[in-house]
Amino acid sequence: MAAKAGDNPDSLMALTTAFCLRNLRRTMCYLGERNKLCLRSDVFLPSEICDKLVNTYTELVHMDSNFEPQDGFFQLFSDPHSTRLTRVQLREDFVRDRDLEAIGKQDLIELHLTYCNNLSAHSLRTLTSFRQTLVSLSLFGCSRIFYRKGGAPLACDEEEEEERPASRQAPDTDFSFQGFNRLRLLNLGGLPEEVDAEALLKPLPALTSLDLSGVPLPKAAFLAHWKERLASLVLYNVDLSEELINTVVDLGHLRHLDISRERNSKFKMTRKILTAIVQGLVNLVSLDISGHIMLDNCTVPHFEEAMGRPSVEPCKSSIYPFQELKRPLQFLGLYNTTLCNVTHIPAYKVTGSKNEDQVLNAIEVYTEFRPELAHRAINQLFDIARIQHCSQLLRALQLVIAALKCHKYDKSIQVTGSAALFYLTNTEYRSDQSVRLRRQVIQVVLNGMEQYQEVTVQRNCCLTLCNFSIPEELEFQYGRVNLLLLKILEPARQDESIQRIAVHLCNALVCQVDNHHKEAVGKMGFVKTMLNLIQKKLQDRMCDQVMEFSWSALWNITDETPDNCQMFLTCKGMSLFLDCLKKFPDKQELHRNMLGLLGNVAEVRALRPQLLTPQFISVFSNLLDSKADGIEVSYNACGVLSHIVFDGPEVWAMEEPQRDTVMDKMMEAIQSWDVTSRRNINYRSFEPILRLLPQSIAPVSQHWATWALFNLVSVYPSKYCPLLIKEGGIVLLEKVLELQTSHEETKDMARKVMEQCENFKEDPMETTR
Repeated sequence: MAAKAGDNPDSLMALTTAFCLRNLRRTMCYLGERNKLCLRSDVFLPSEICDKLVNTYTELVHMDSNFEPQDGFFQLFSDPHSTRLTRVQLREDFVRDRDLEAIGKQDLIELHLTYCNNLSAHSLRTLTSFRQTLVSLSLFGCSRIFYRKGGAPLACDEEEEEERPASRQAPDTDFSFQGFNRLRLLNLGGLPEEVDAEALLKPLPALTSLDLSGVPLPKAAFLAHWKERLASLVLYNVDLSEELINTVVDLGHLRHLDISRERNSKFKMTRKILTAIVQGLVNLVSLDISGHIMLDNCTVPHFEEAMGRPSVEPCKSSIYPFQELKRPLQFLGLYNTTLCNVTHIPAYKVTGSKNEDQVLNAIEVYTEFRPELAHRAINQLFDIARIQHCSQLLRALQLVIAALKCHKYDKSIQVTGSAALFYLTNTEYRSDQSVRLRRQVIQVVLNGMEQYQEVTVQRNCCLTLCNFSIPEELEFQYGRVNLLLLKILEPARQDESIQRIAVHLCNALVCQVDNHHKEAVGKMGFVKTMLNLIQKKLQDRMCDQVMEFSWSALWNITDETPDNCQMFLTCKGMSLFLDCLKKFPDKQELHRNMLGLLGNVAEVRALRPQLLTPQFISVFSNLLDSKADGIEVSYNACGVLSHIVFDGPEVWAMEEPQRDTVMDKMMEAIQSWDVTSRRNINYRSFEPILRLLPQSIAPVSQHWATWALFNLVSVYPSKYCPLLIKEGGIVLLEKVLELQTSHEETKDMARKVMEQCENFKEDPMETTR
């Protein structure tokens, strides 16, 4: 069977890099004086490894909530004799001036800084130390790097700097690109308007790629300075003018031009301007004019369009100016324009909103630097996945995951992305998704839940988690997901829909998991949280799904987990049980869940004395007559009492109700049950039942245990016969037959259980259901 798409394992390089970063002191470092992280003297790392370490470190800090940033990490790369850095990509606020300064002696070829808002003009000074070697530099969204904080000397204390208000910042006028003679690619997207772009760029002789997104250009003529060299020019959200267009059209070597926009503009795109671009820029292979309003009709009337399937041939183009292209463009950005809807577009890759392919292209192209456009495109993908059908599922998922990772702090991306993930991971698409891909979805969903307490994001994330097999698919993040759900269920939160989904998820997470998982979740405050929800519902006099799920979750988390049973009692759980019973006497599902939980408590010998009060025994005894949920409530009440009477007459200190009276009533109840009843219960082990078999202290307890086994092996032989045989039940049933105190009716049932298991061993196929 072929592997599913996207299921390739991580490379050995990726795995070892992440391991080293998570275990720095166990691999390449030691703690020196004043707990300073130091590189071991016998470690020498080439650029391939150093680049990977630094860039993966950035990714882990950004994406993995369990990964702690290491103070002094960048200092490990301060000495080029033992560590070589050449290509570094850093993003977001965790990067400080001192981090960049630490690597100042490295011969960097490429340095990409994105949204690094904690960098000040101090880092501009550091940049000059790379001027001999730097070929590619991006300062996208790092607007504060052009300011001295508070107008203070550059050597002032960094922590002090950060406390000063931004209003006191002064632009740094001393920095110059003088001496950056090798610099070819430069991204200054978001450069503050106080900084003169022309003066800043003038010293650069060899630019071939320039990004001035959002930069005011009152005089554009200076761009002609690179007329013979410039191959790529990005002017996204730059206010266009006739002068600017004339300058651009004269840059004959341009292969990529981006004059797209997201905000409204007085400038209108005309057929004449598009024609001038196509005629003037003969080397063009990529053009983006997204967001522009077309002033006059650039498109061929529908009845005049070339016949046949959509074509990329320029001669058939439905957009007049593009008929003059010598060859199809590799890329054409038409997002948020009317042009994306025409039939024949002479480009291999097009962004737009006409179809799934155009929308996915838009997400891919705009995610990193234009979240405002990516957000719209993801919204359109959401509609495609919800209303139509997503045909490029793997690509769609990978793009949404990448957008959510890249823009962890962008609320609009988190809202639309999490909504799209809900539809892209549902049952319809599930068979095409690999384990690895689904784990990536879970990671970004949990990141969203961690980052945003906002209702919409939380609801979308919780709903998306419901598309996974729980607990199996969430087990690799078990502790984290439980913590996040418990946080959602804090009493202050009143959104009913989120509460309902979160309690459902909590319940599913503690069902069918190992005891150590249950104990760990119990220590997180799970029992207390559920009881708080129940208390709130009692106050509101409301028995809804939240109430029932909360009791069900408590039933699951106390199964064979004495510590959690103790917590239930300590947190006044019995008082809430009595209140719920009194306030909601007709709620069958509720009664079943509560009695199932108390069955777990009663299995813990040390806790049984707390149940042995006249009030509780009377309540359990009365519930023996209950017909709620078939036999379930009566069965569970009898189970609780079976464990209590098994402790013997000497612990029964009360006068009323009398032990013998209760045992007679138990026997009557058991005899009234239909042994072929189908059950709403799931046993992982028979141990609590089996311990009631070989004894003469309470024959009725023995009778209840034997009836329970007979019912389960008769109705579900394939599930419970092997379990009973494996746990040594047959030997114990034989002892029941030997005991003189055993009722004849009990012995008769014991024989039938043994017979059922024997038949199953001989012919398991016949009785499998």
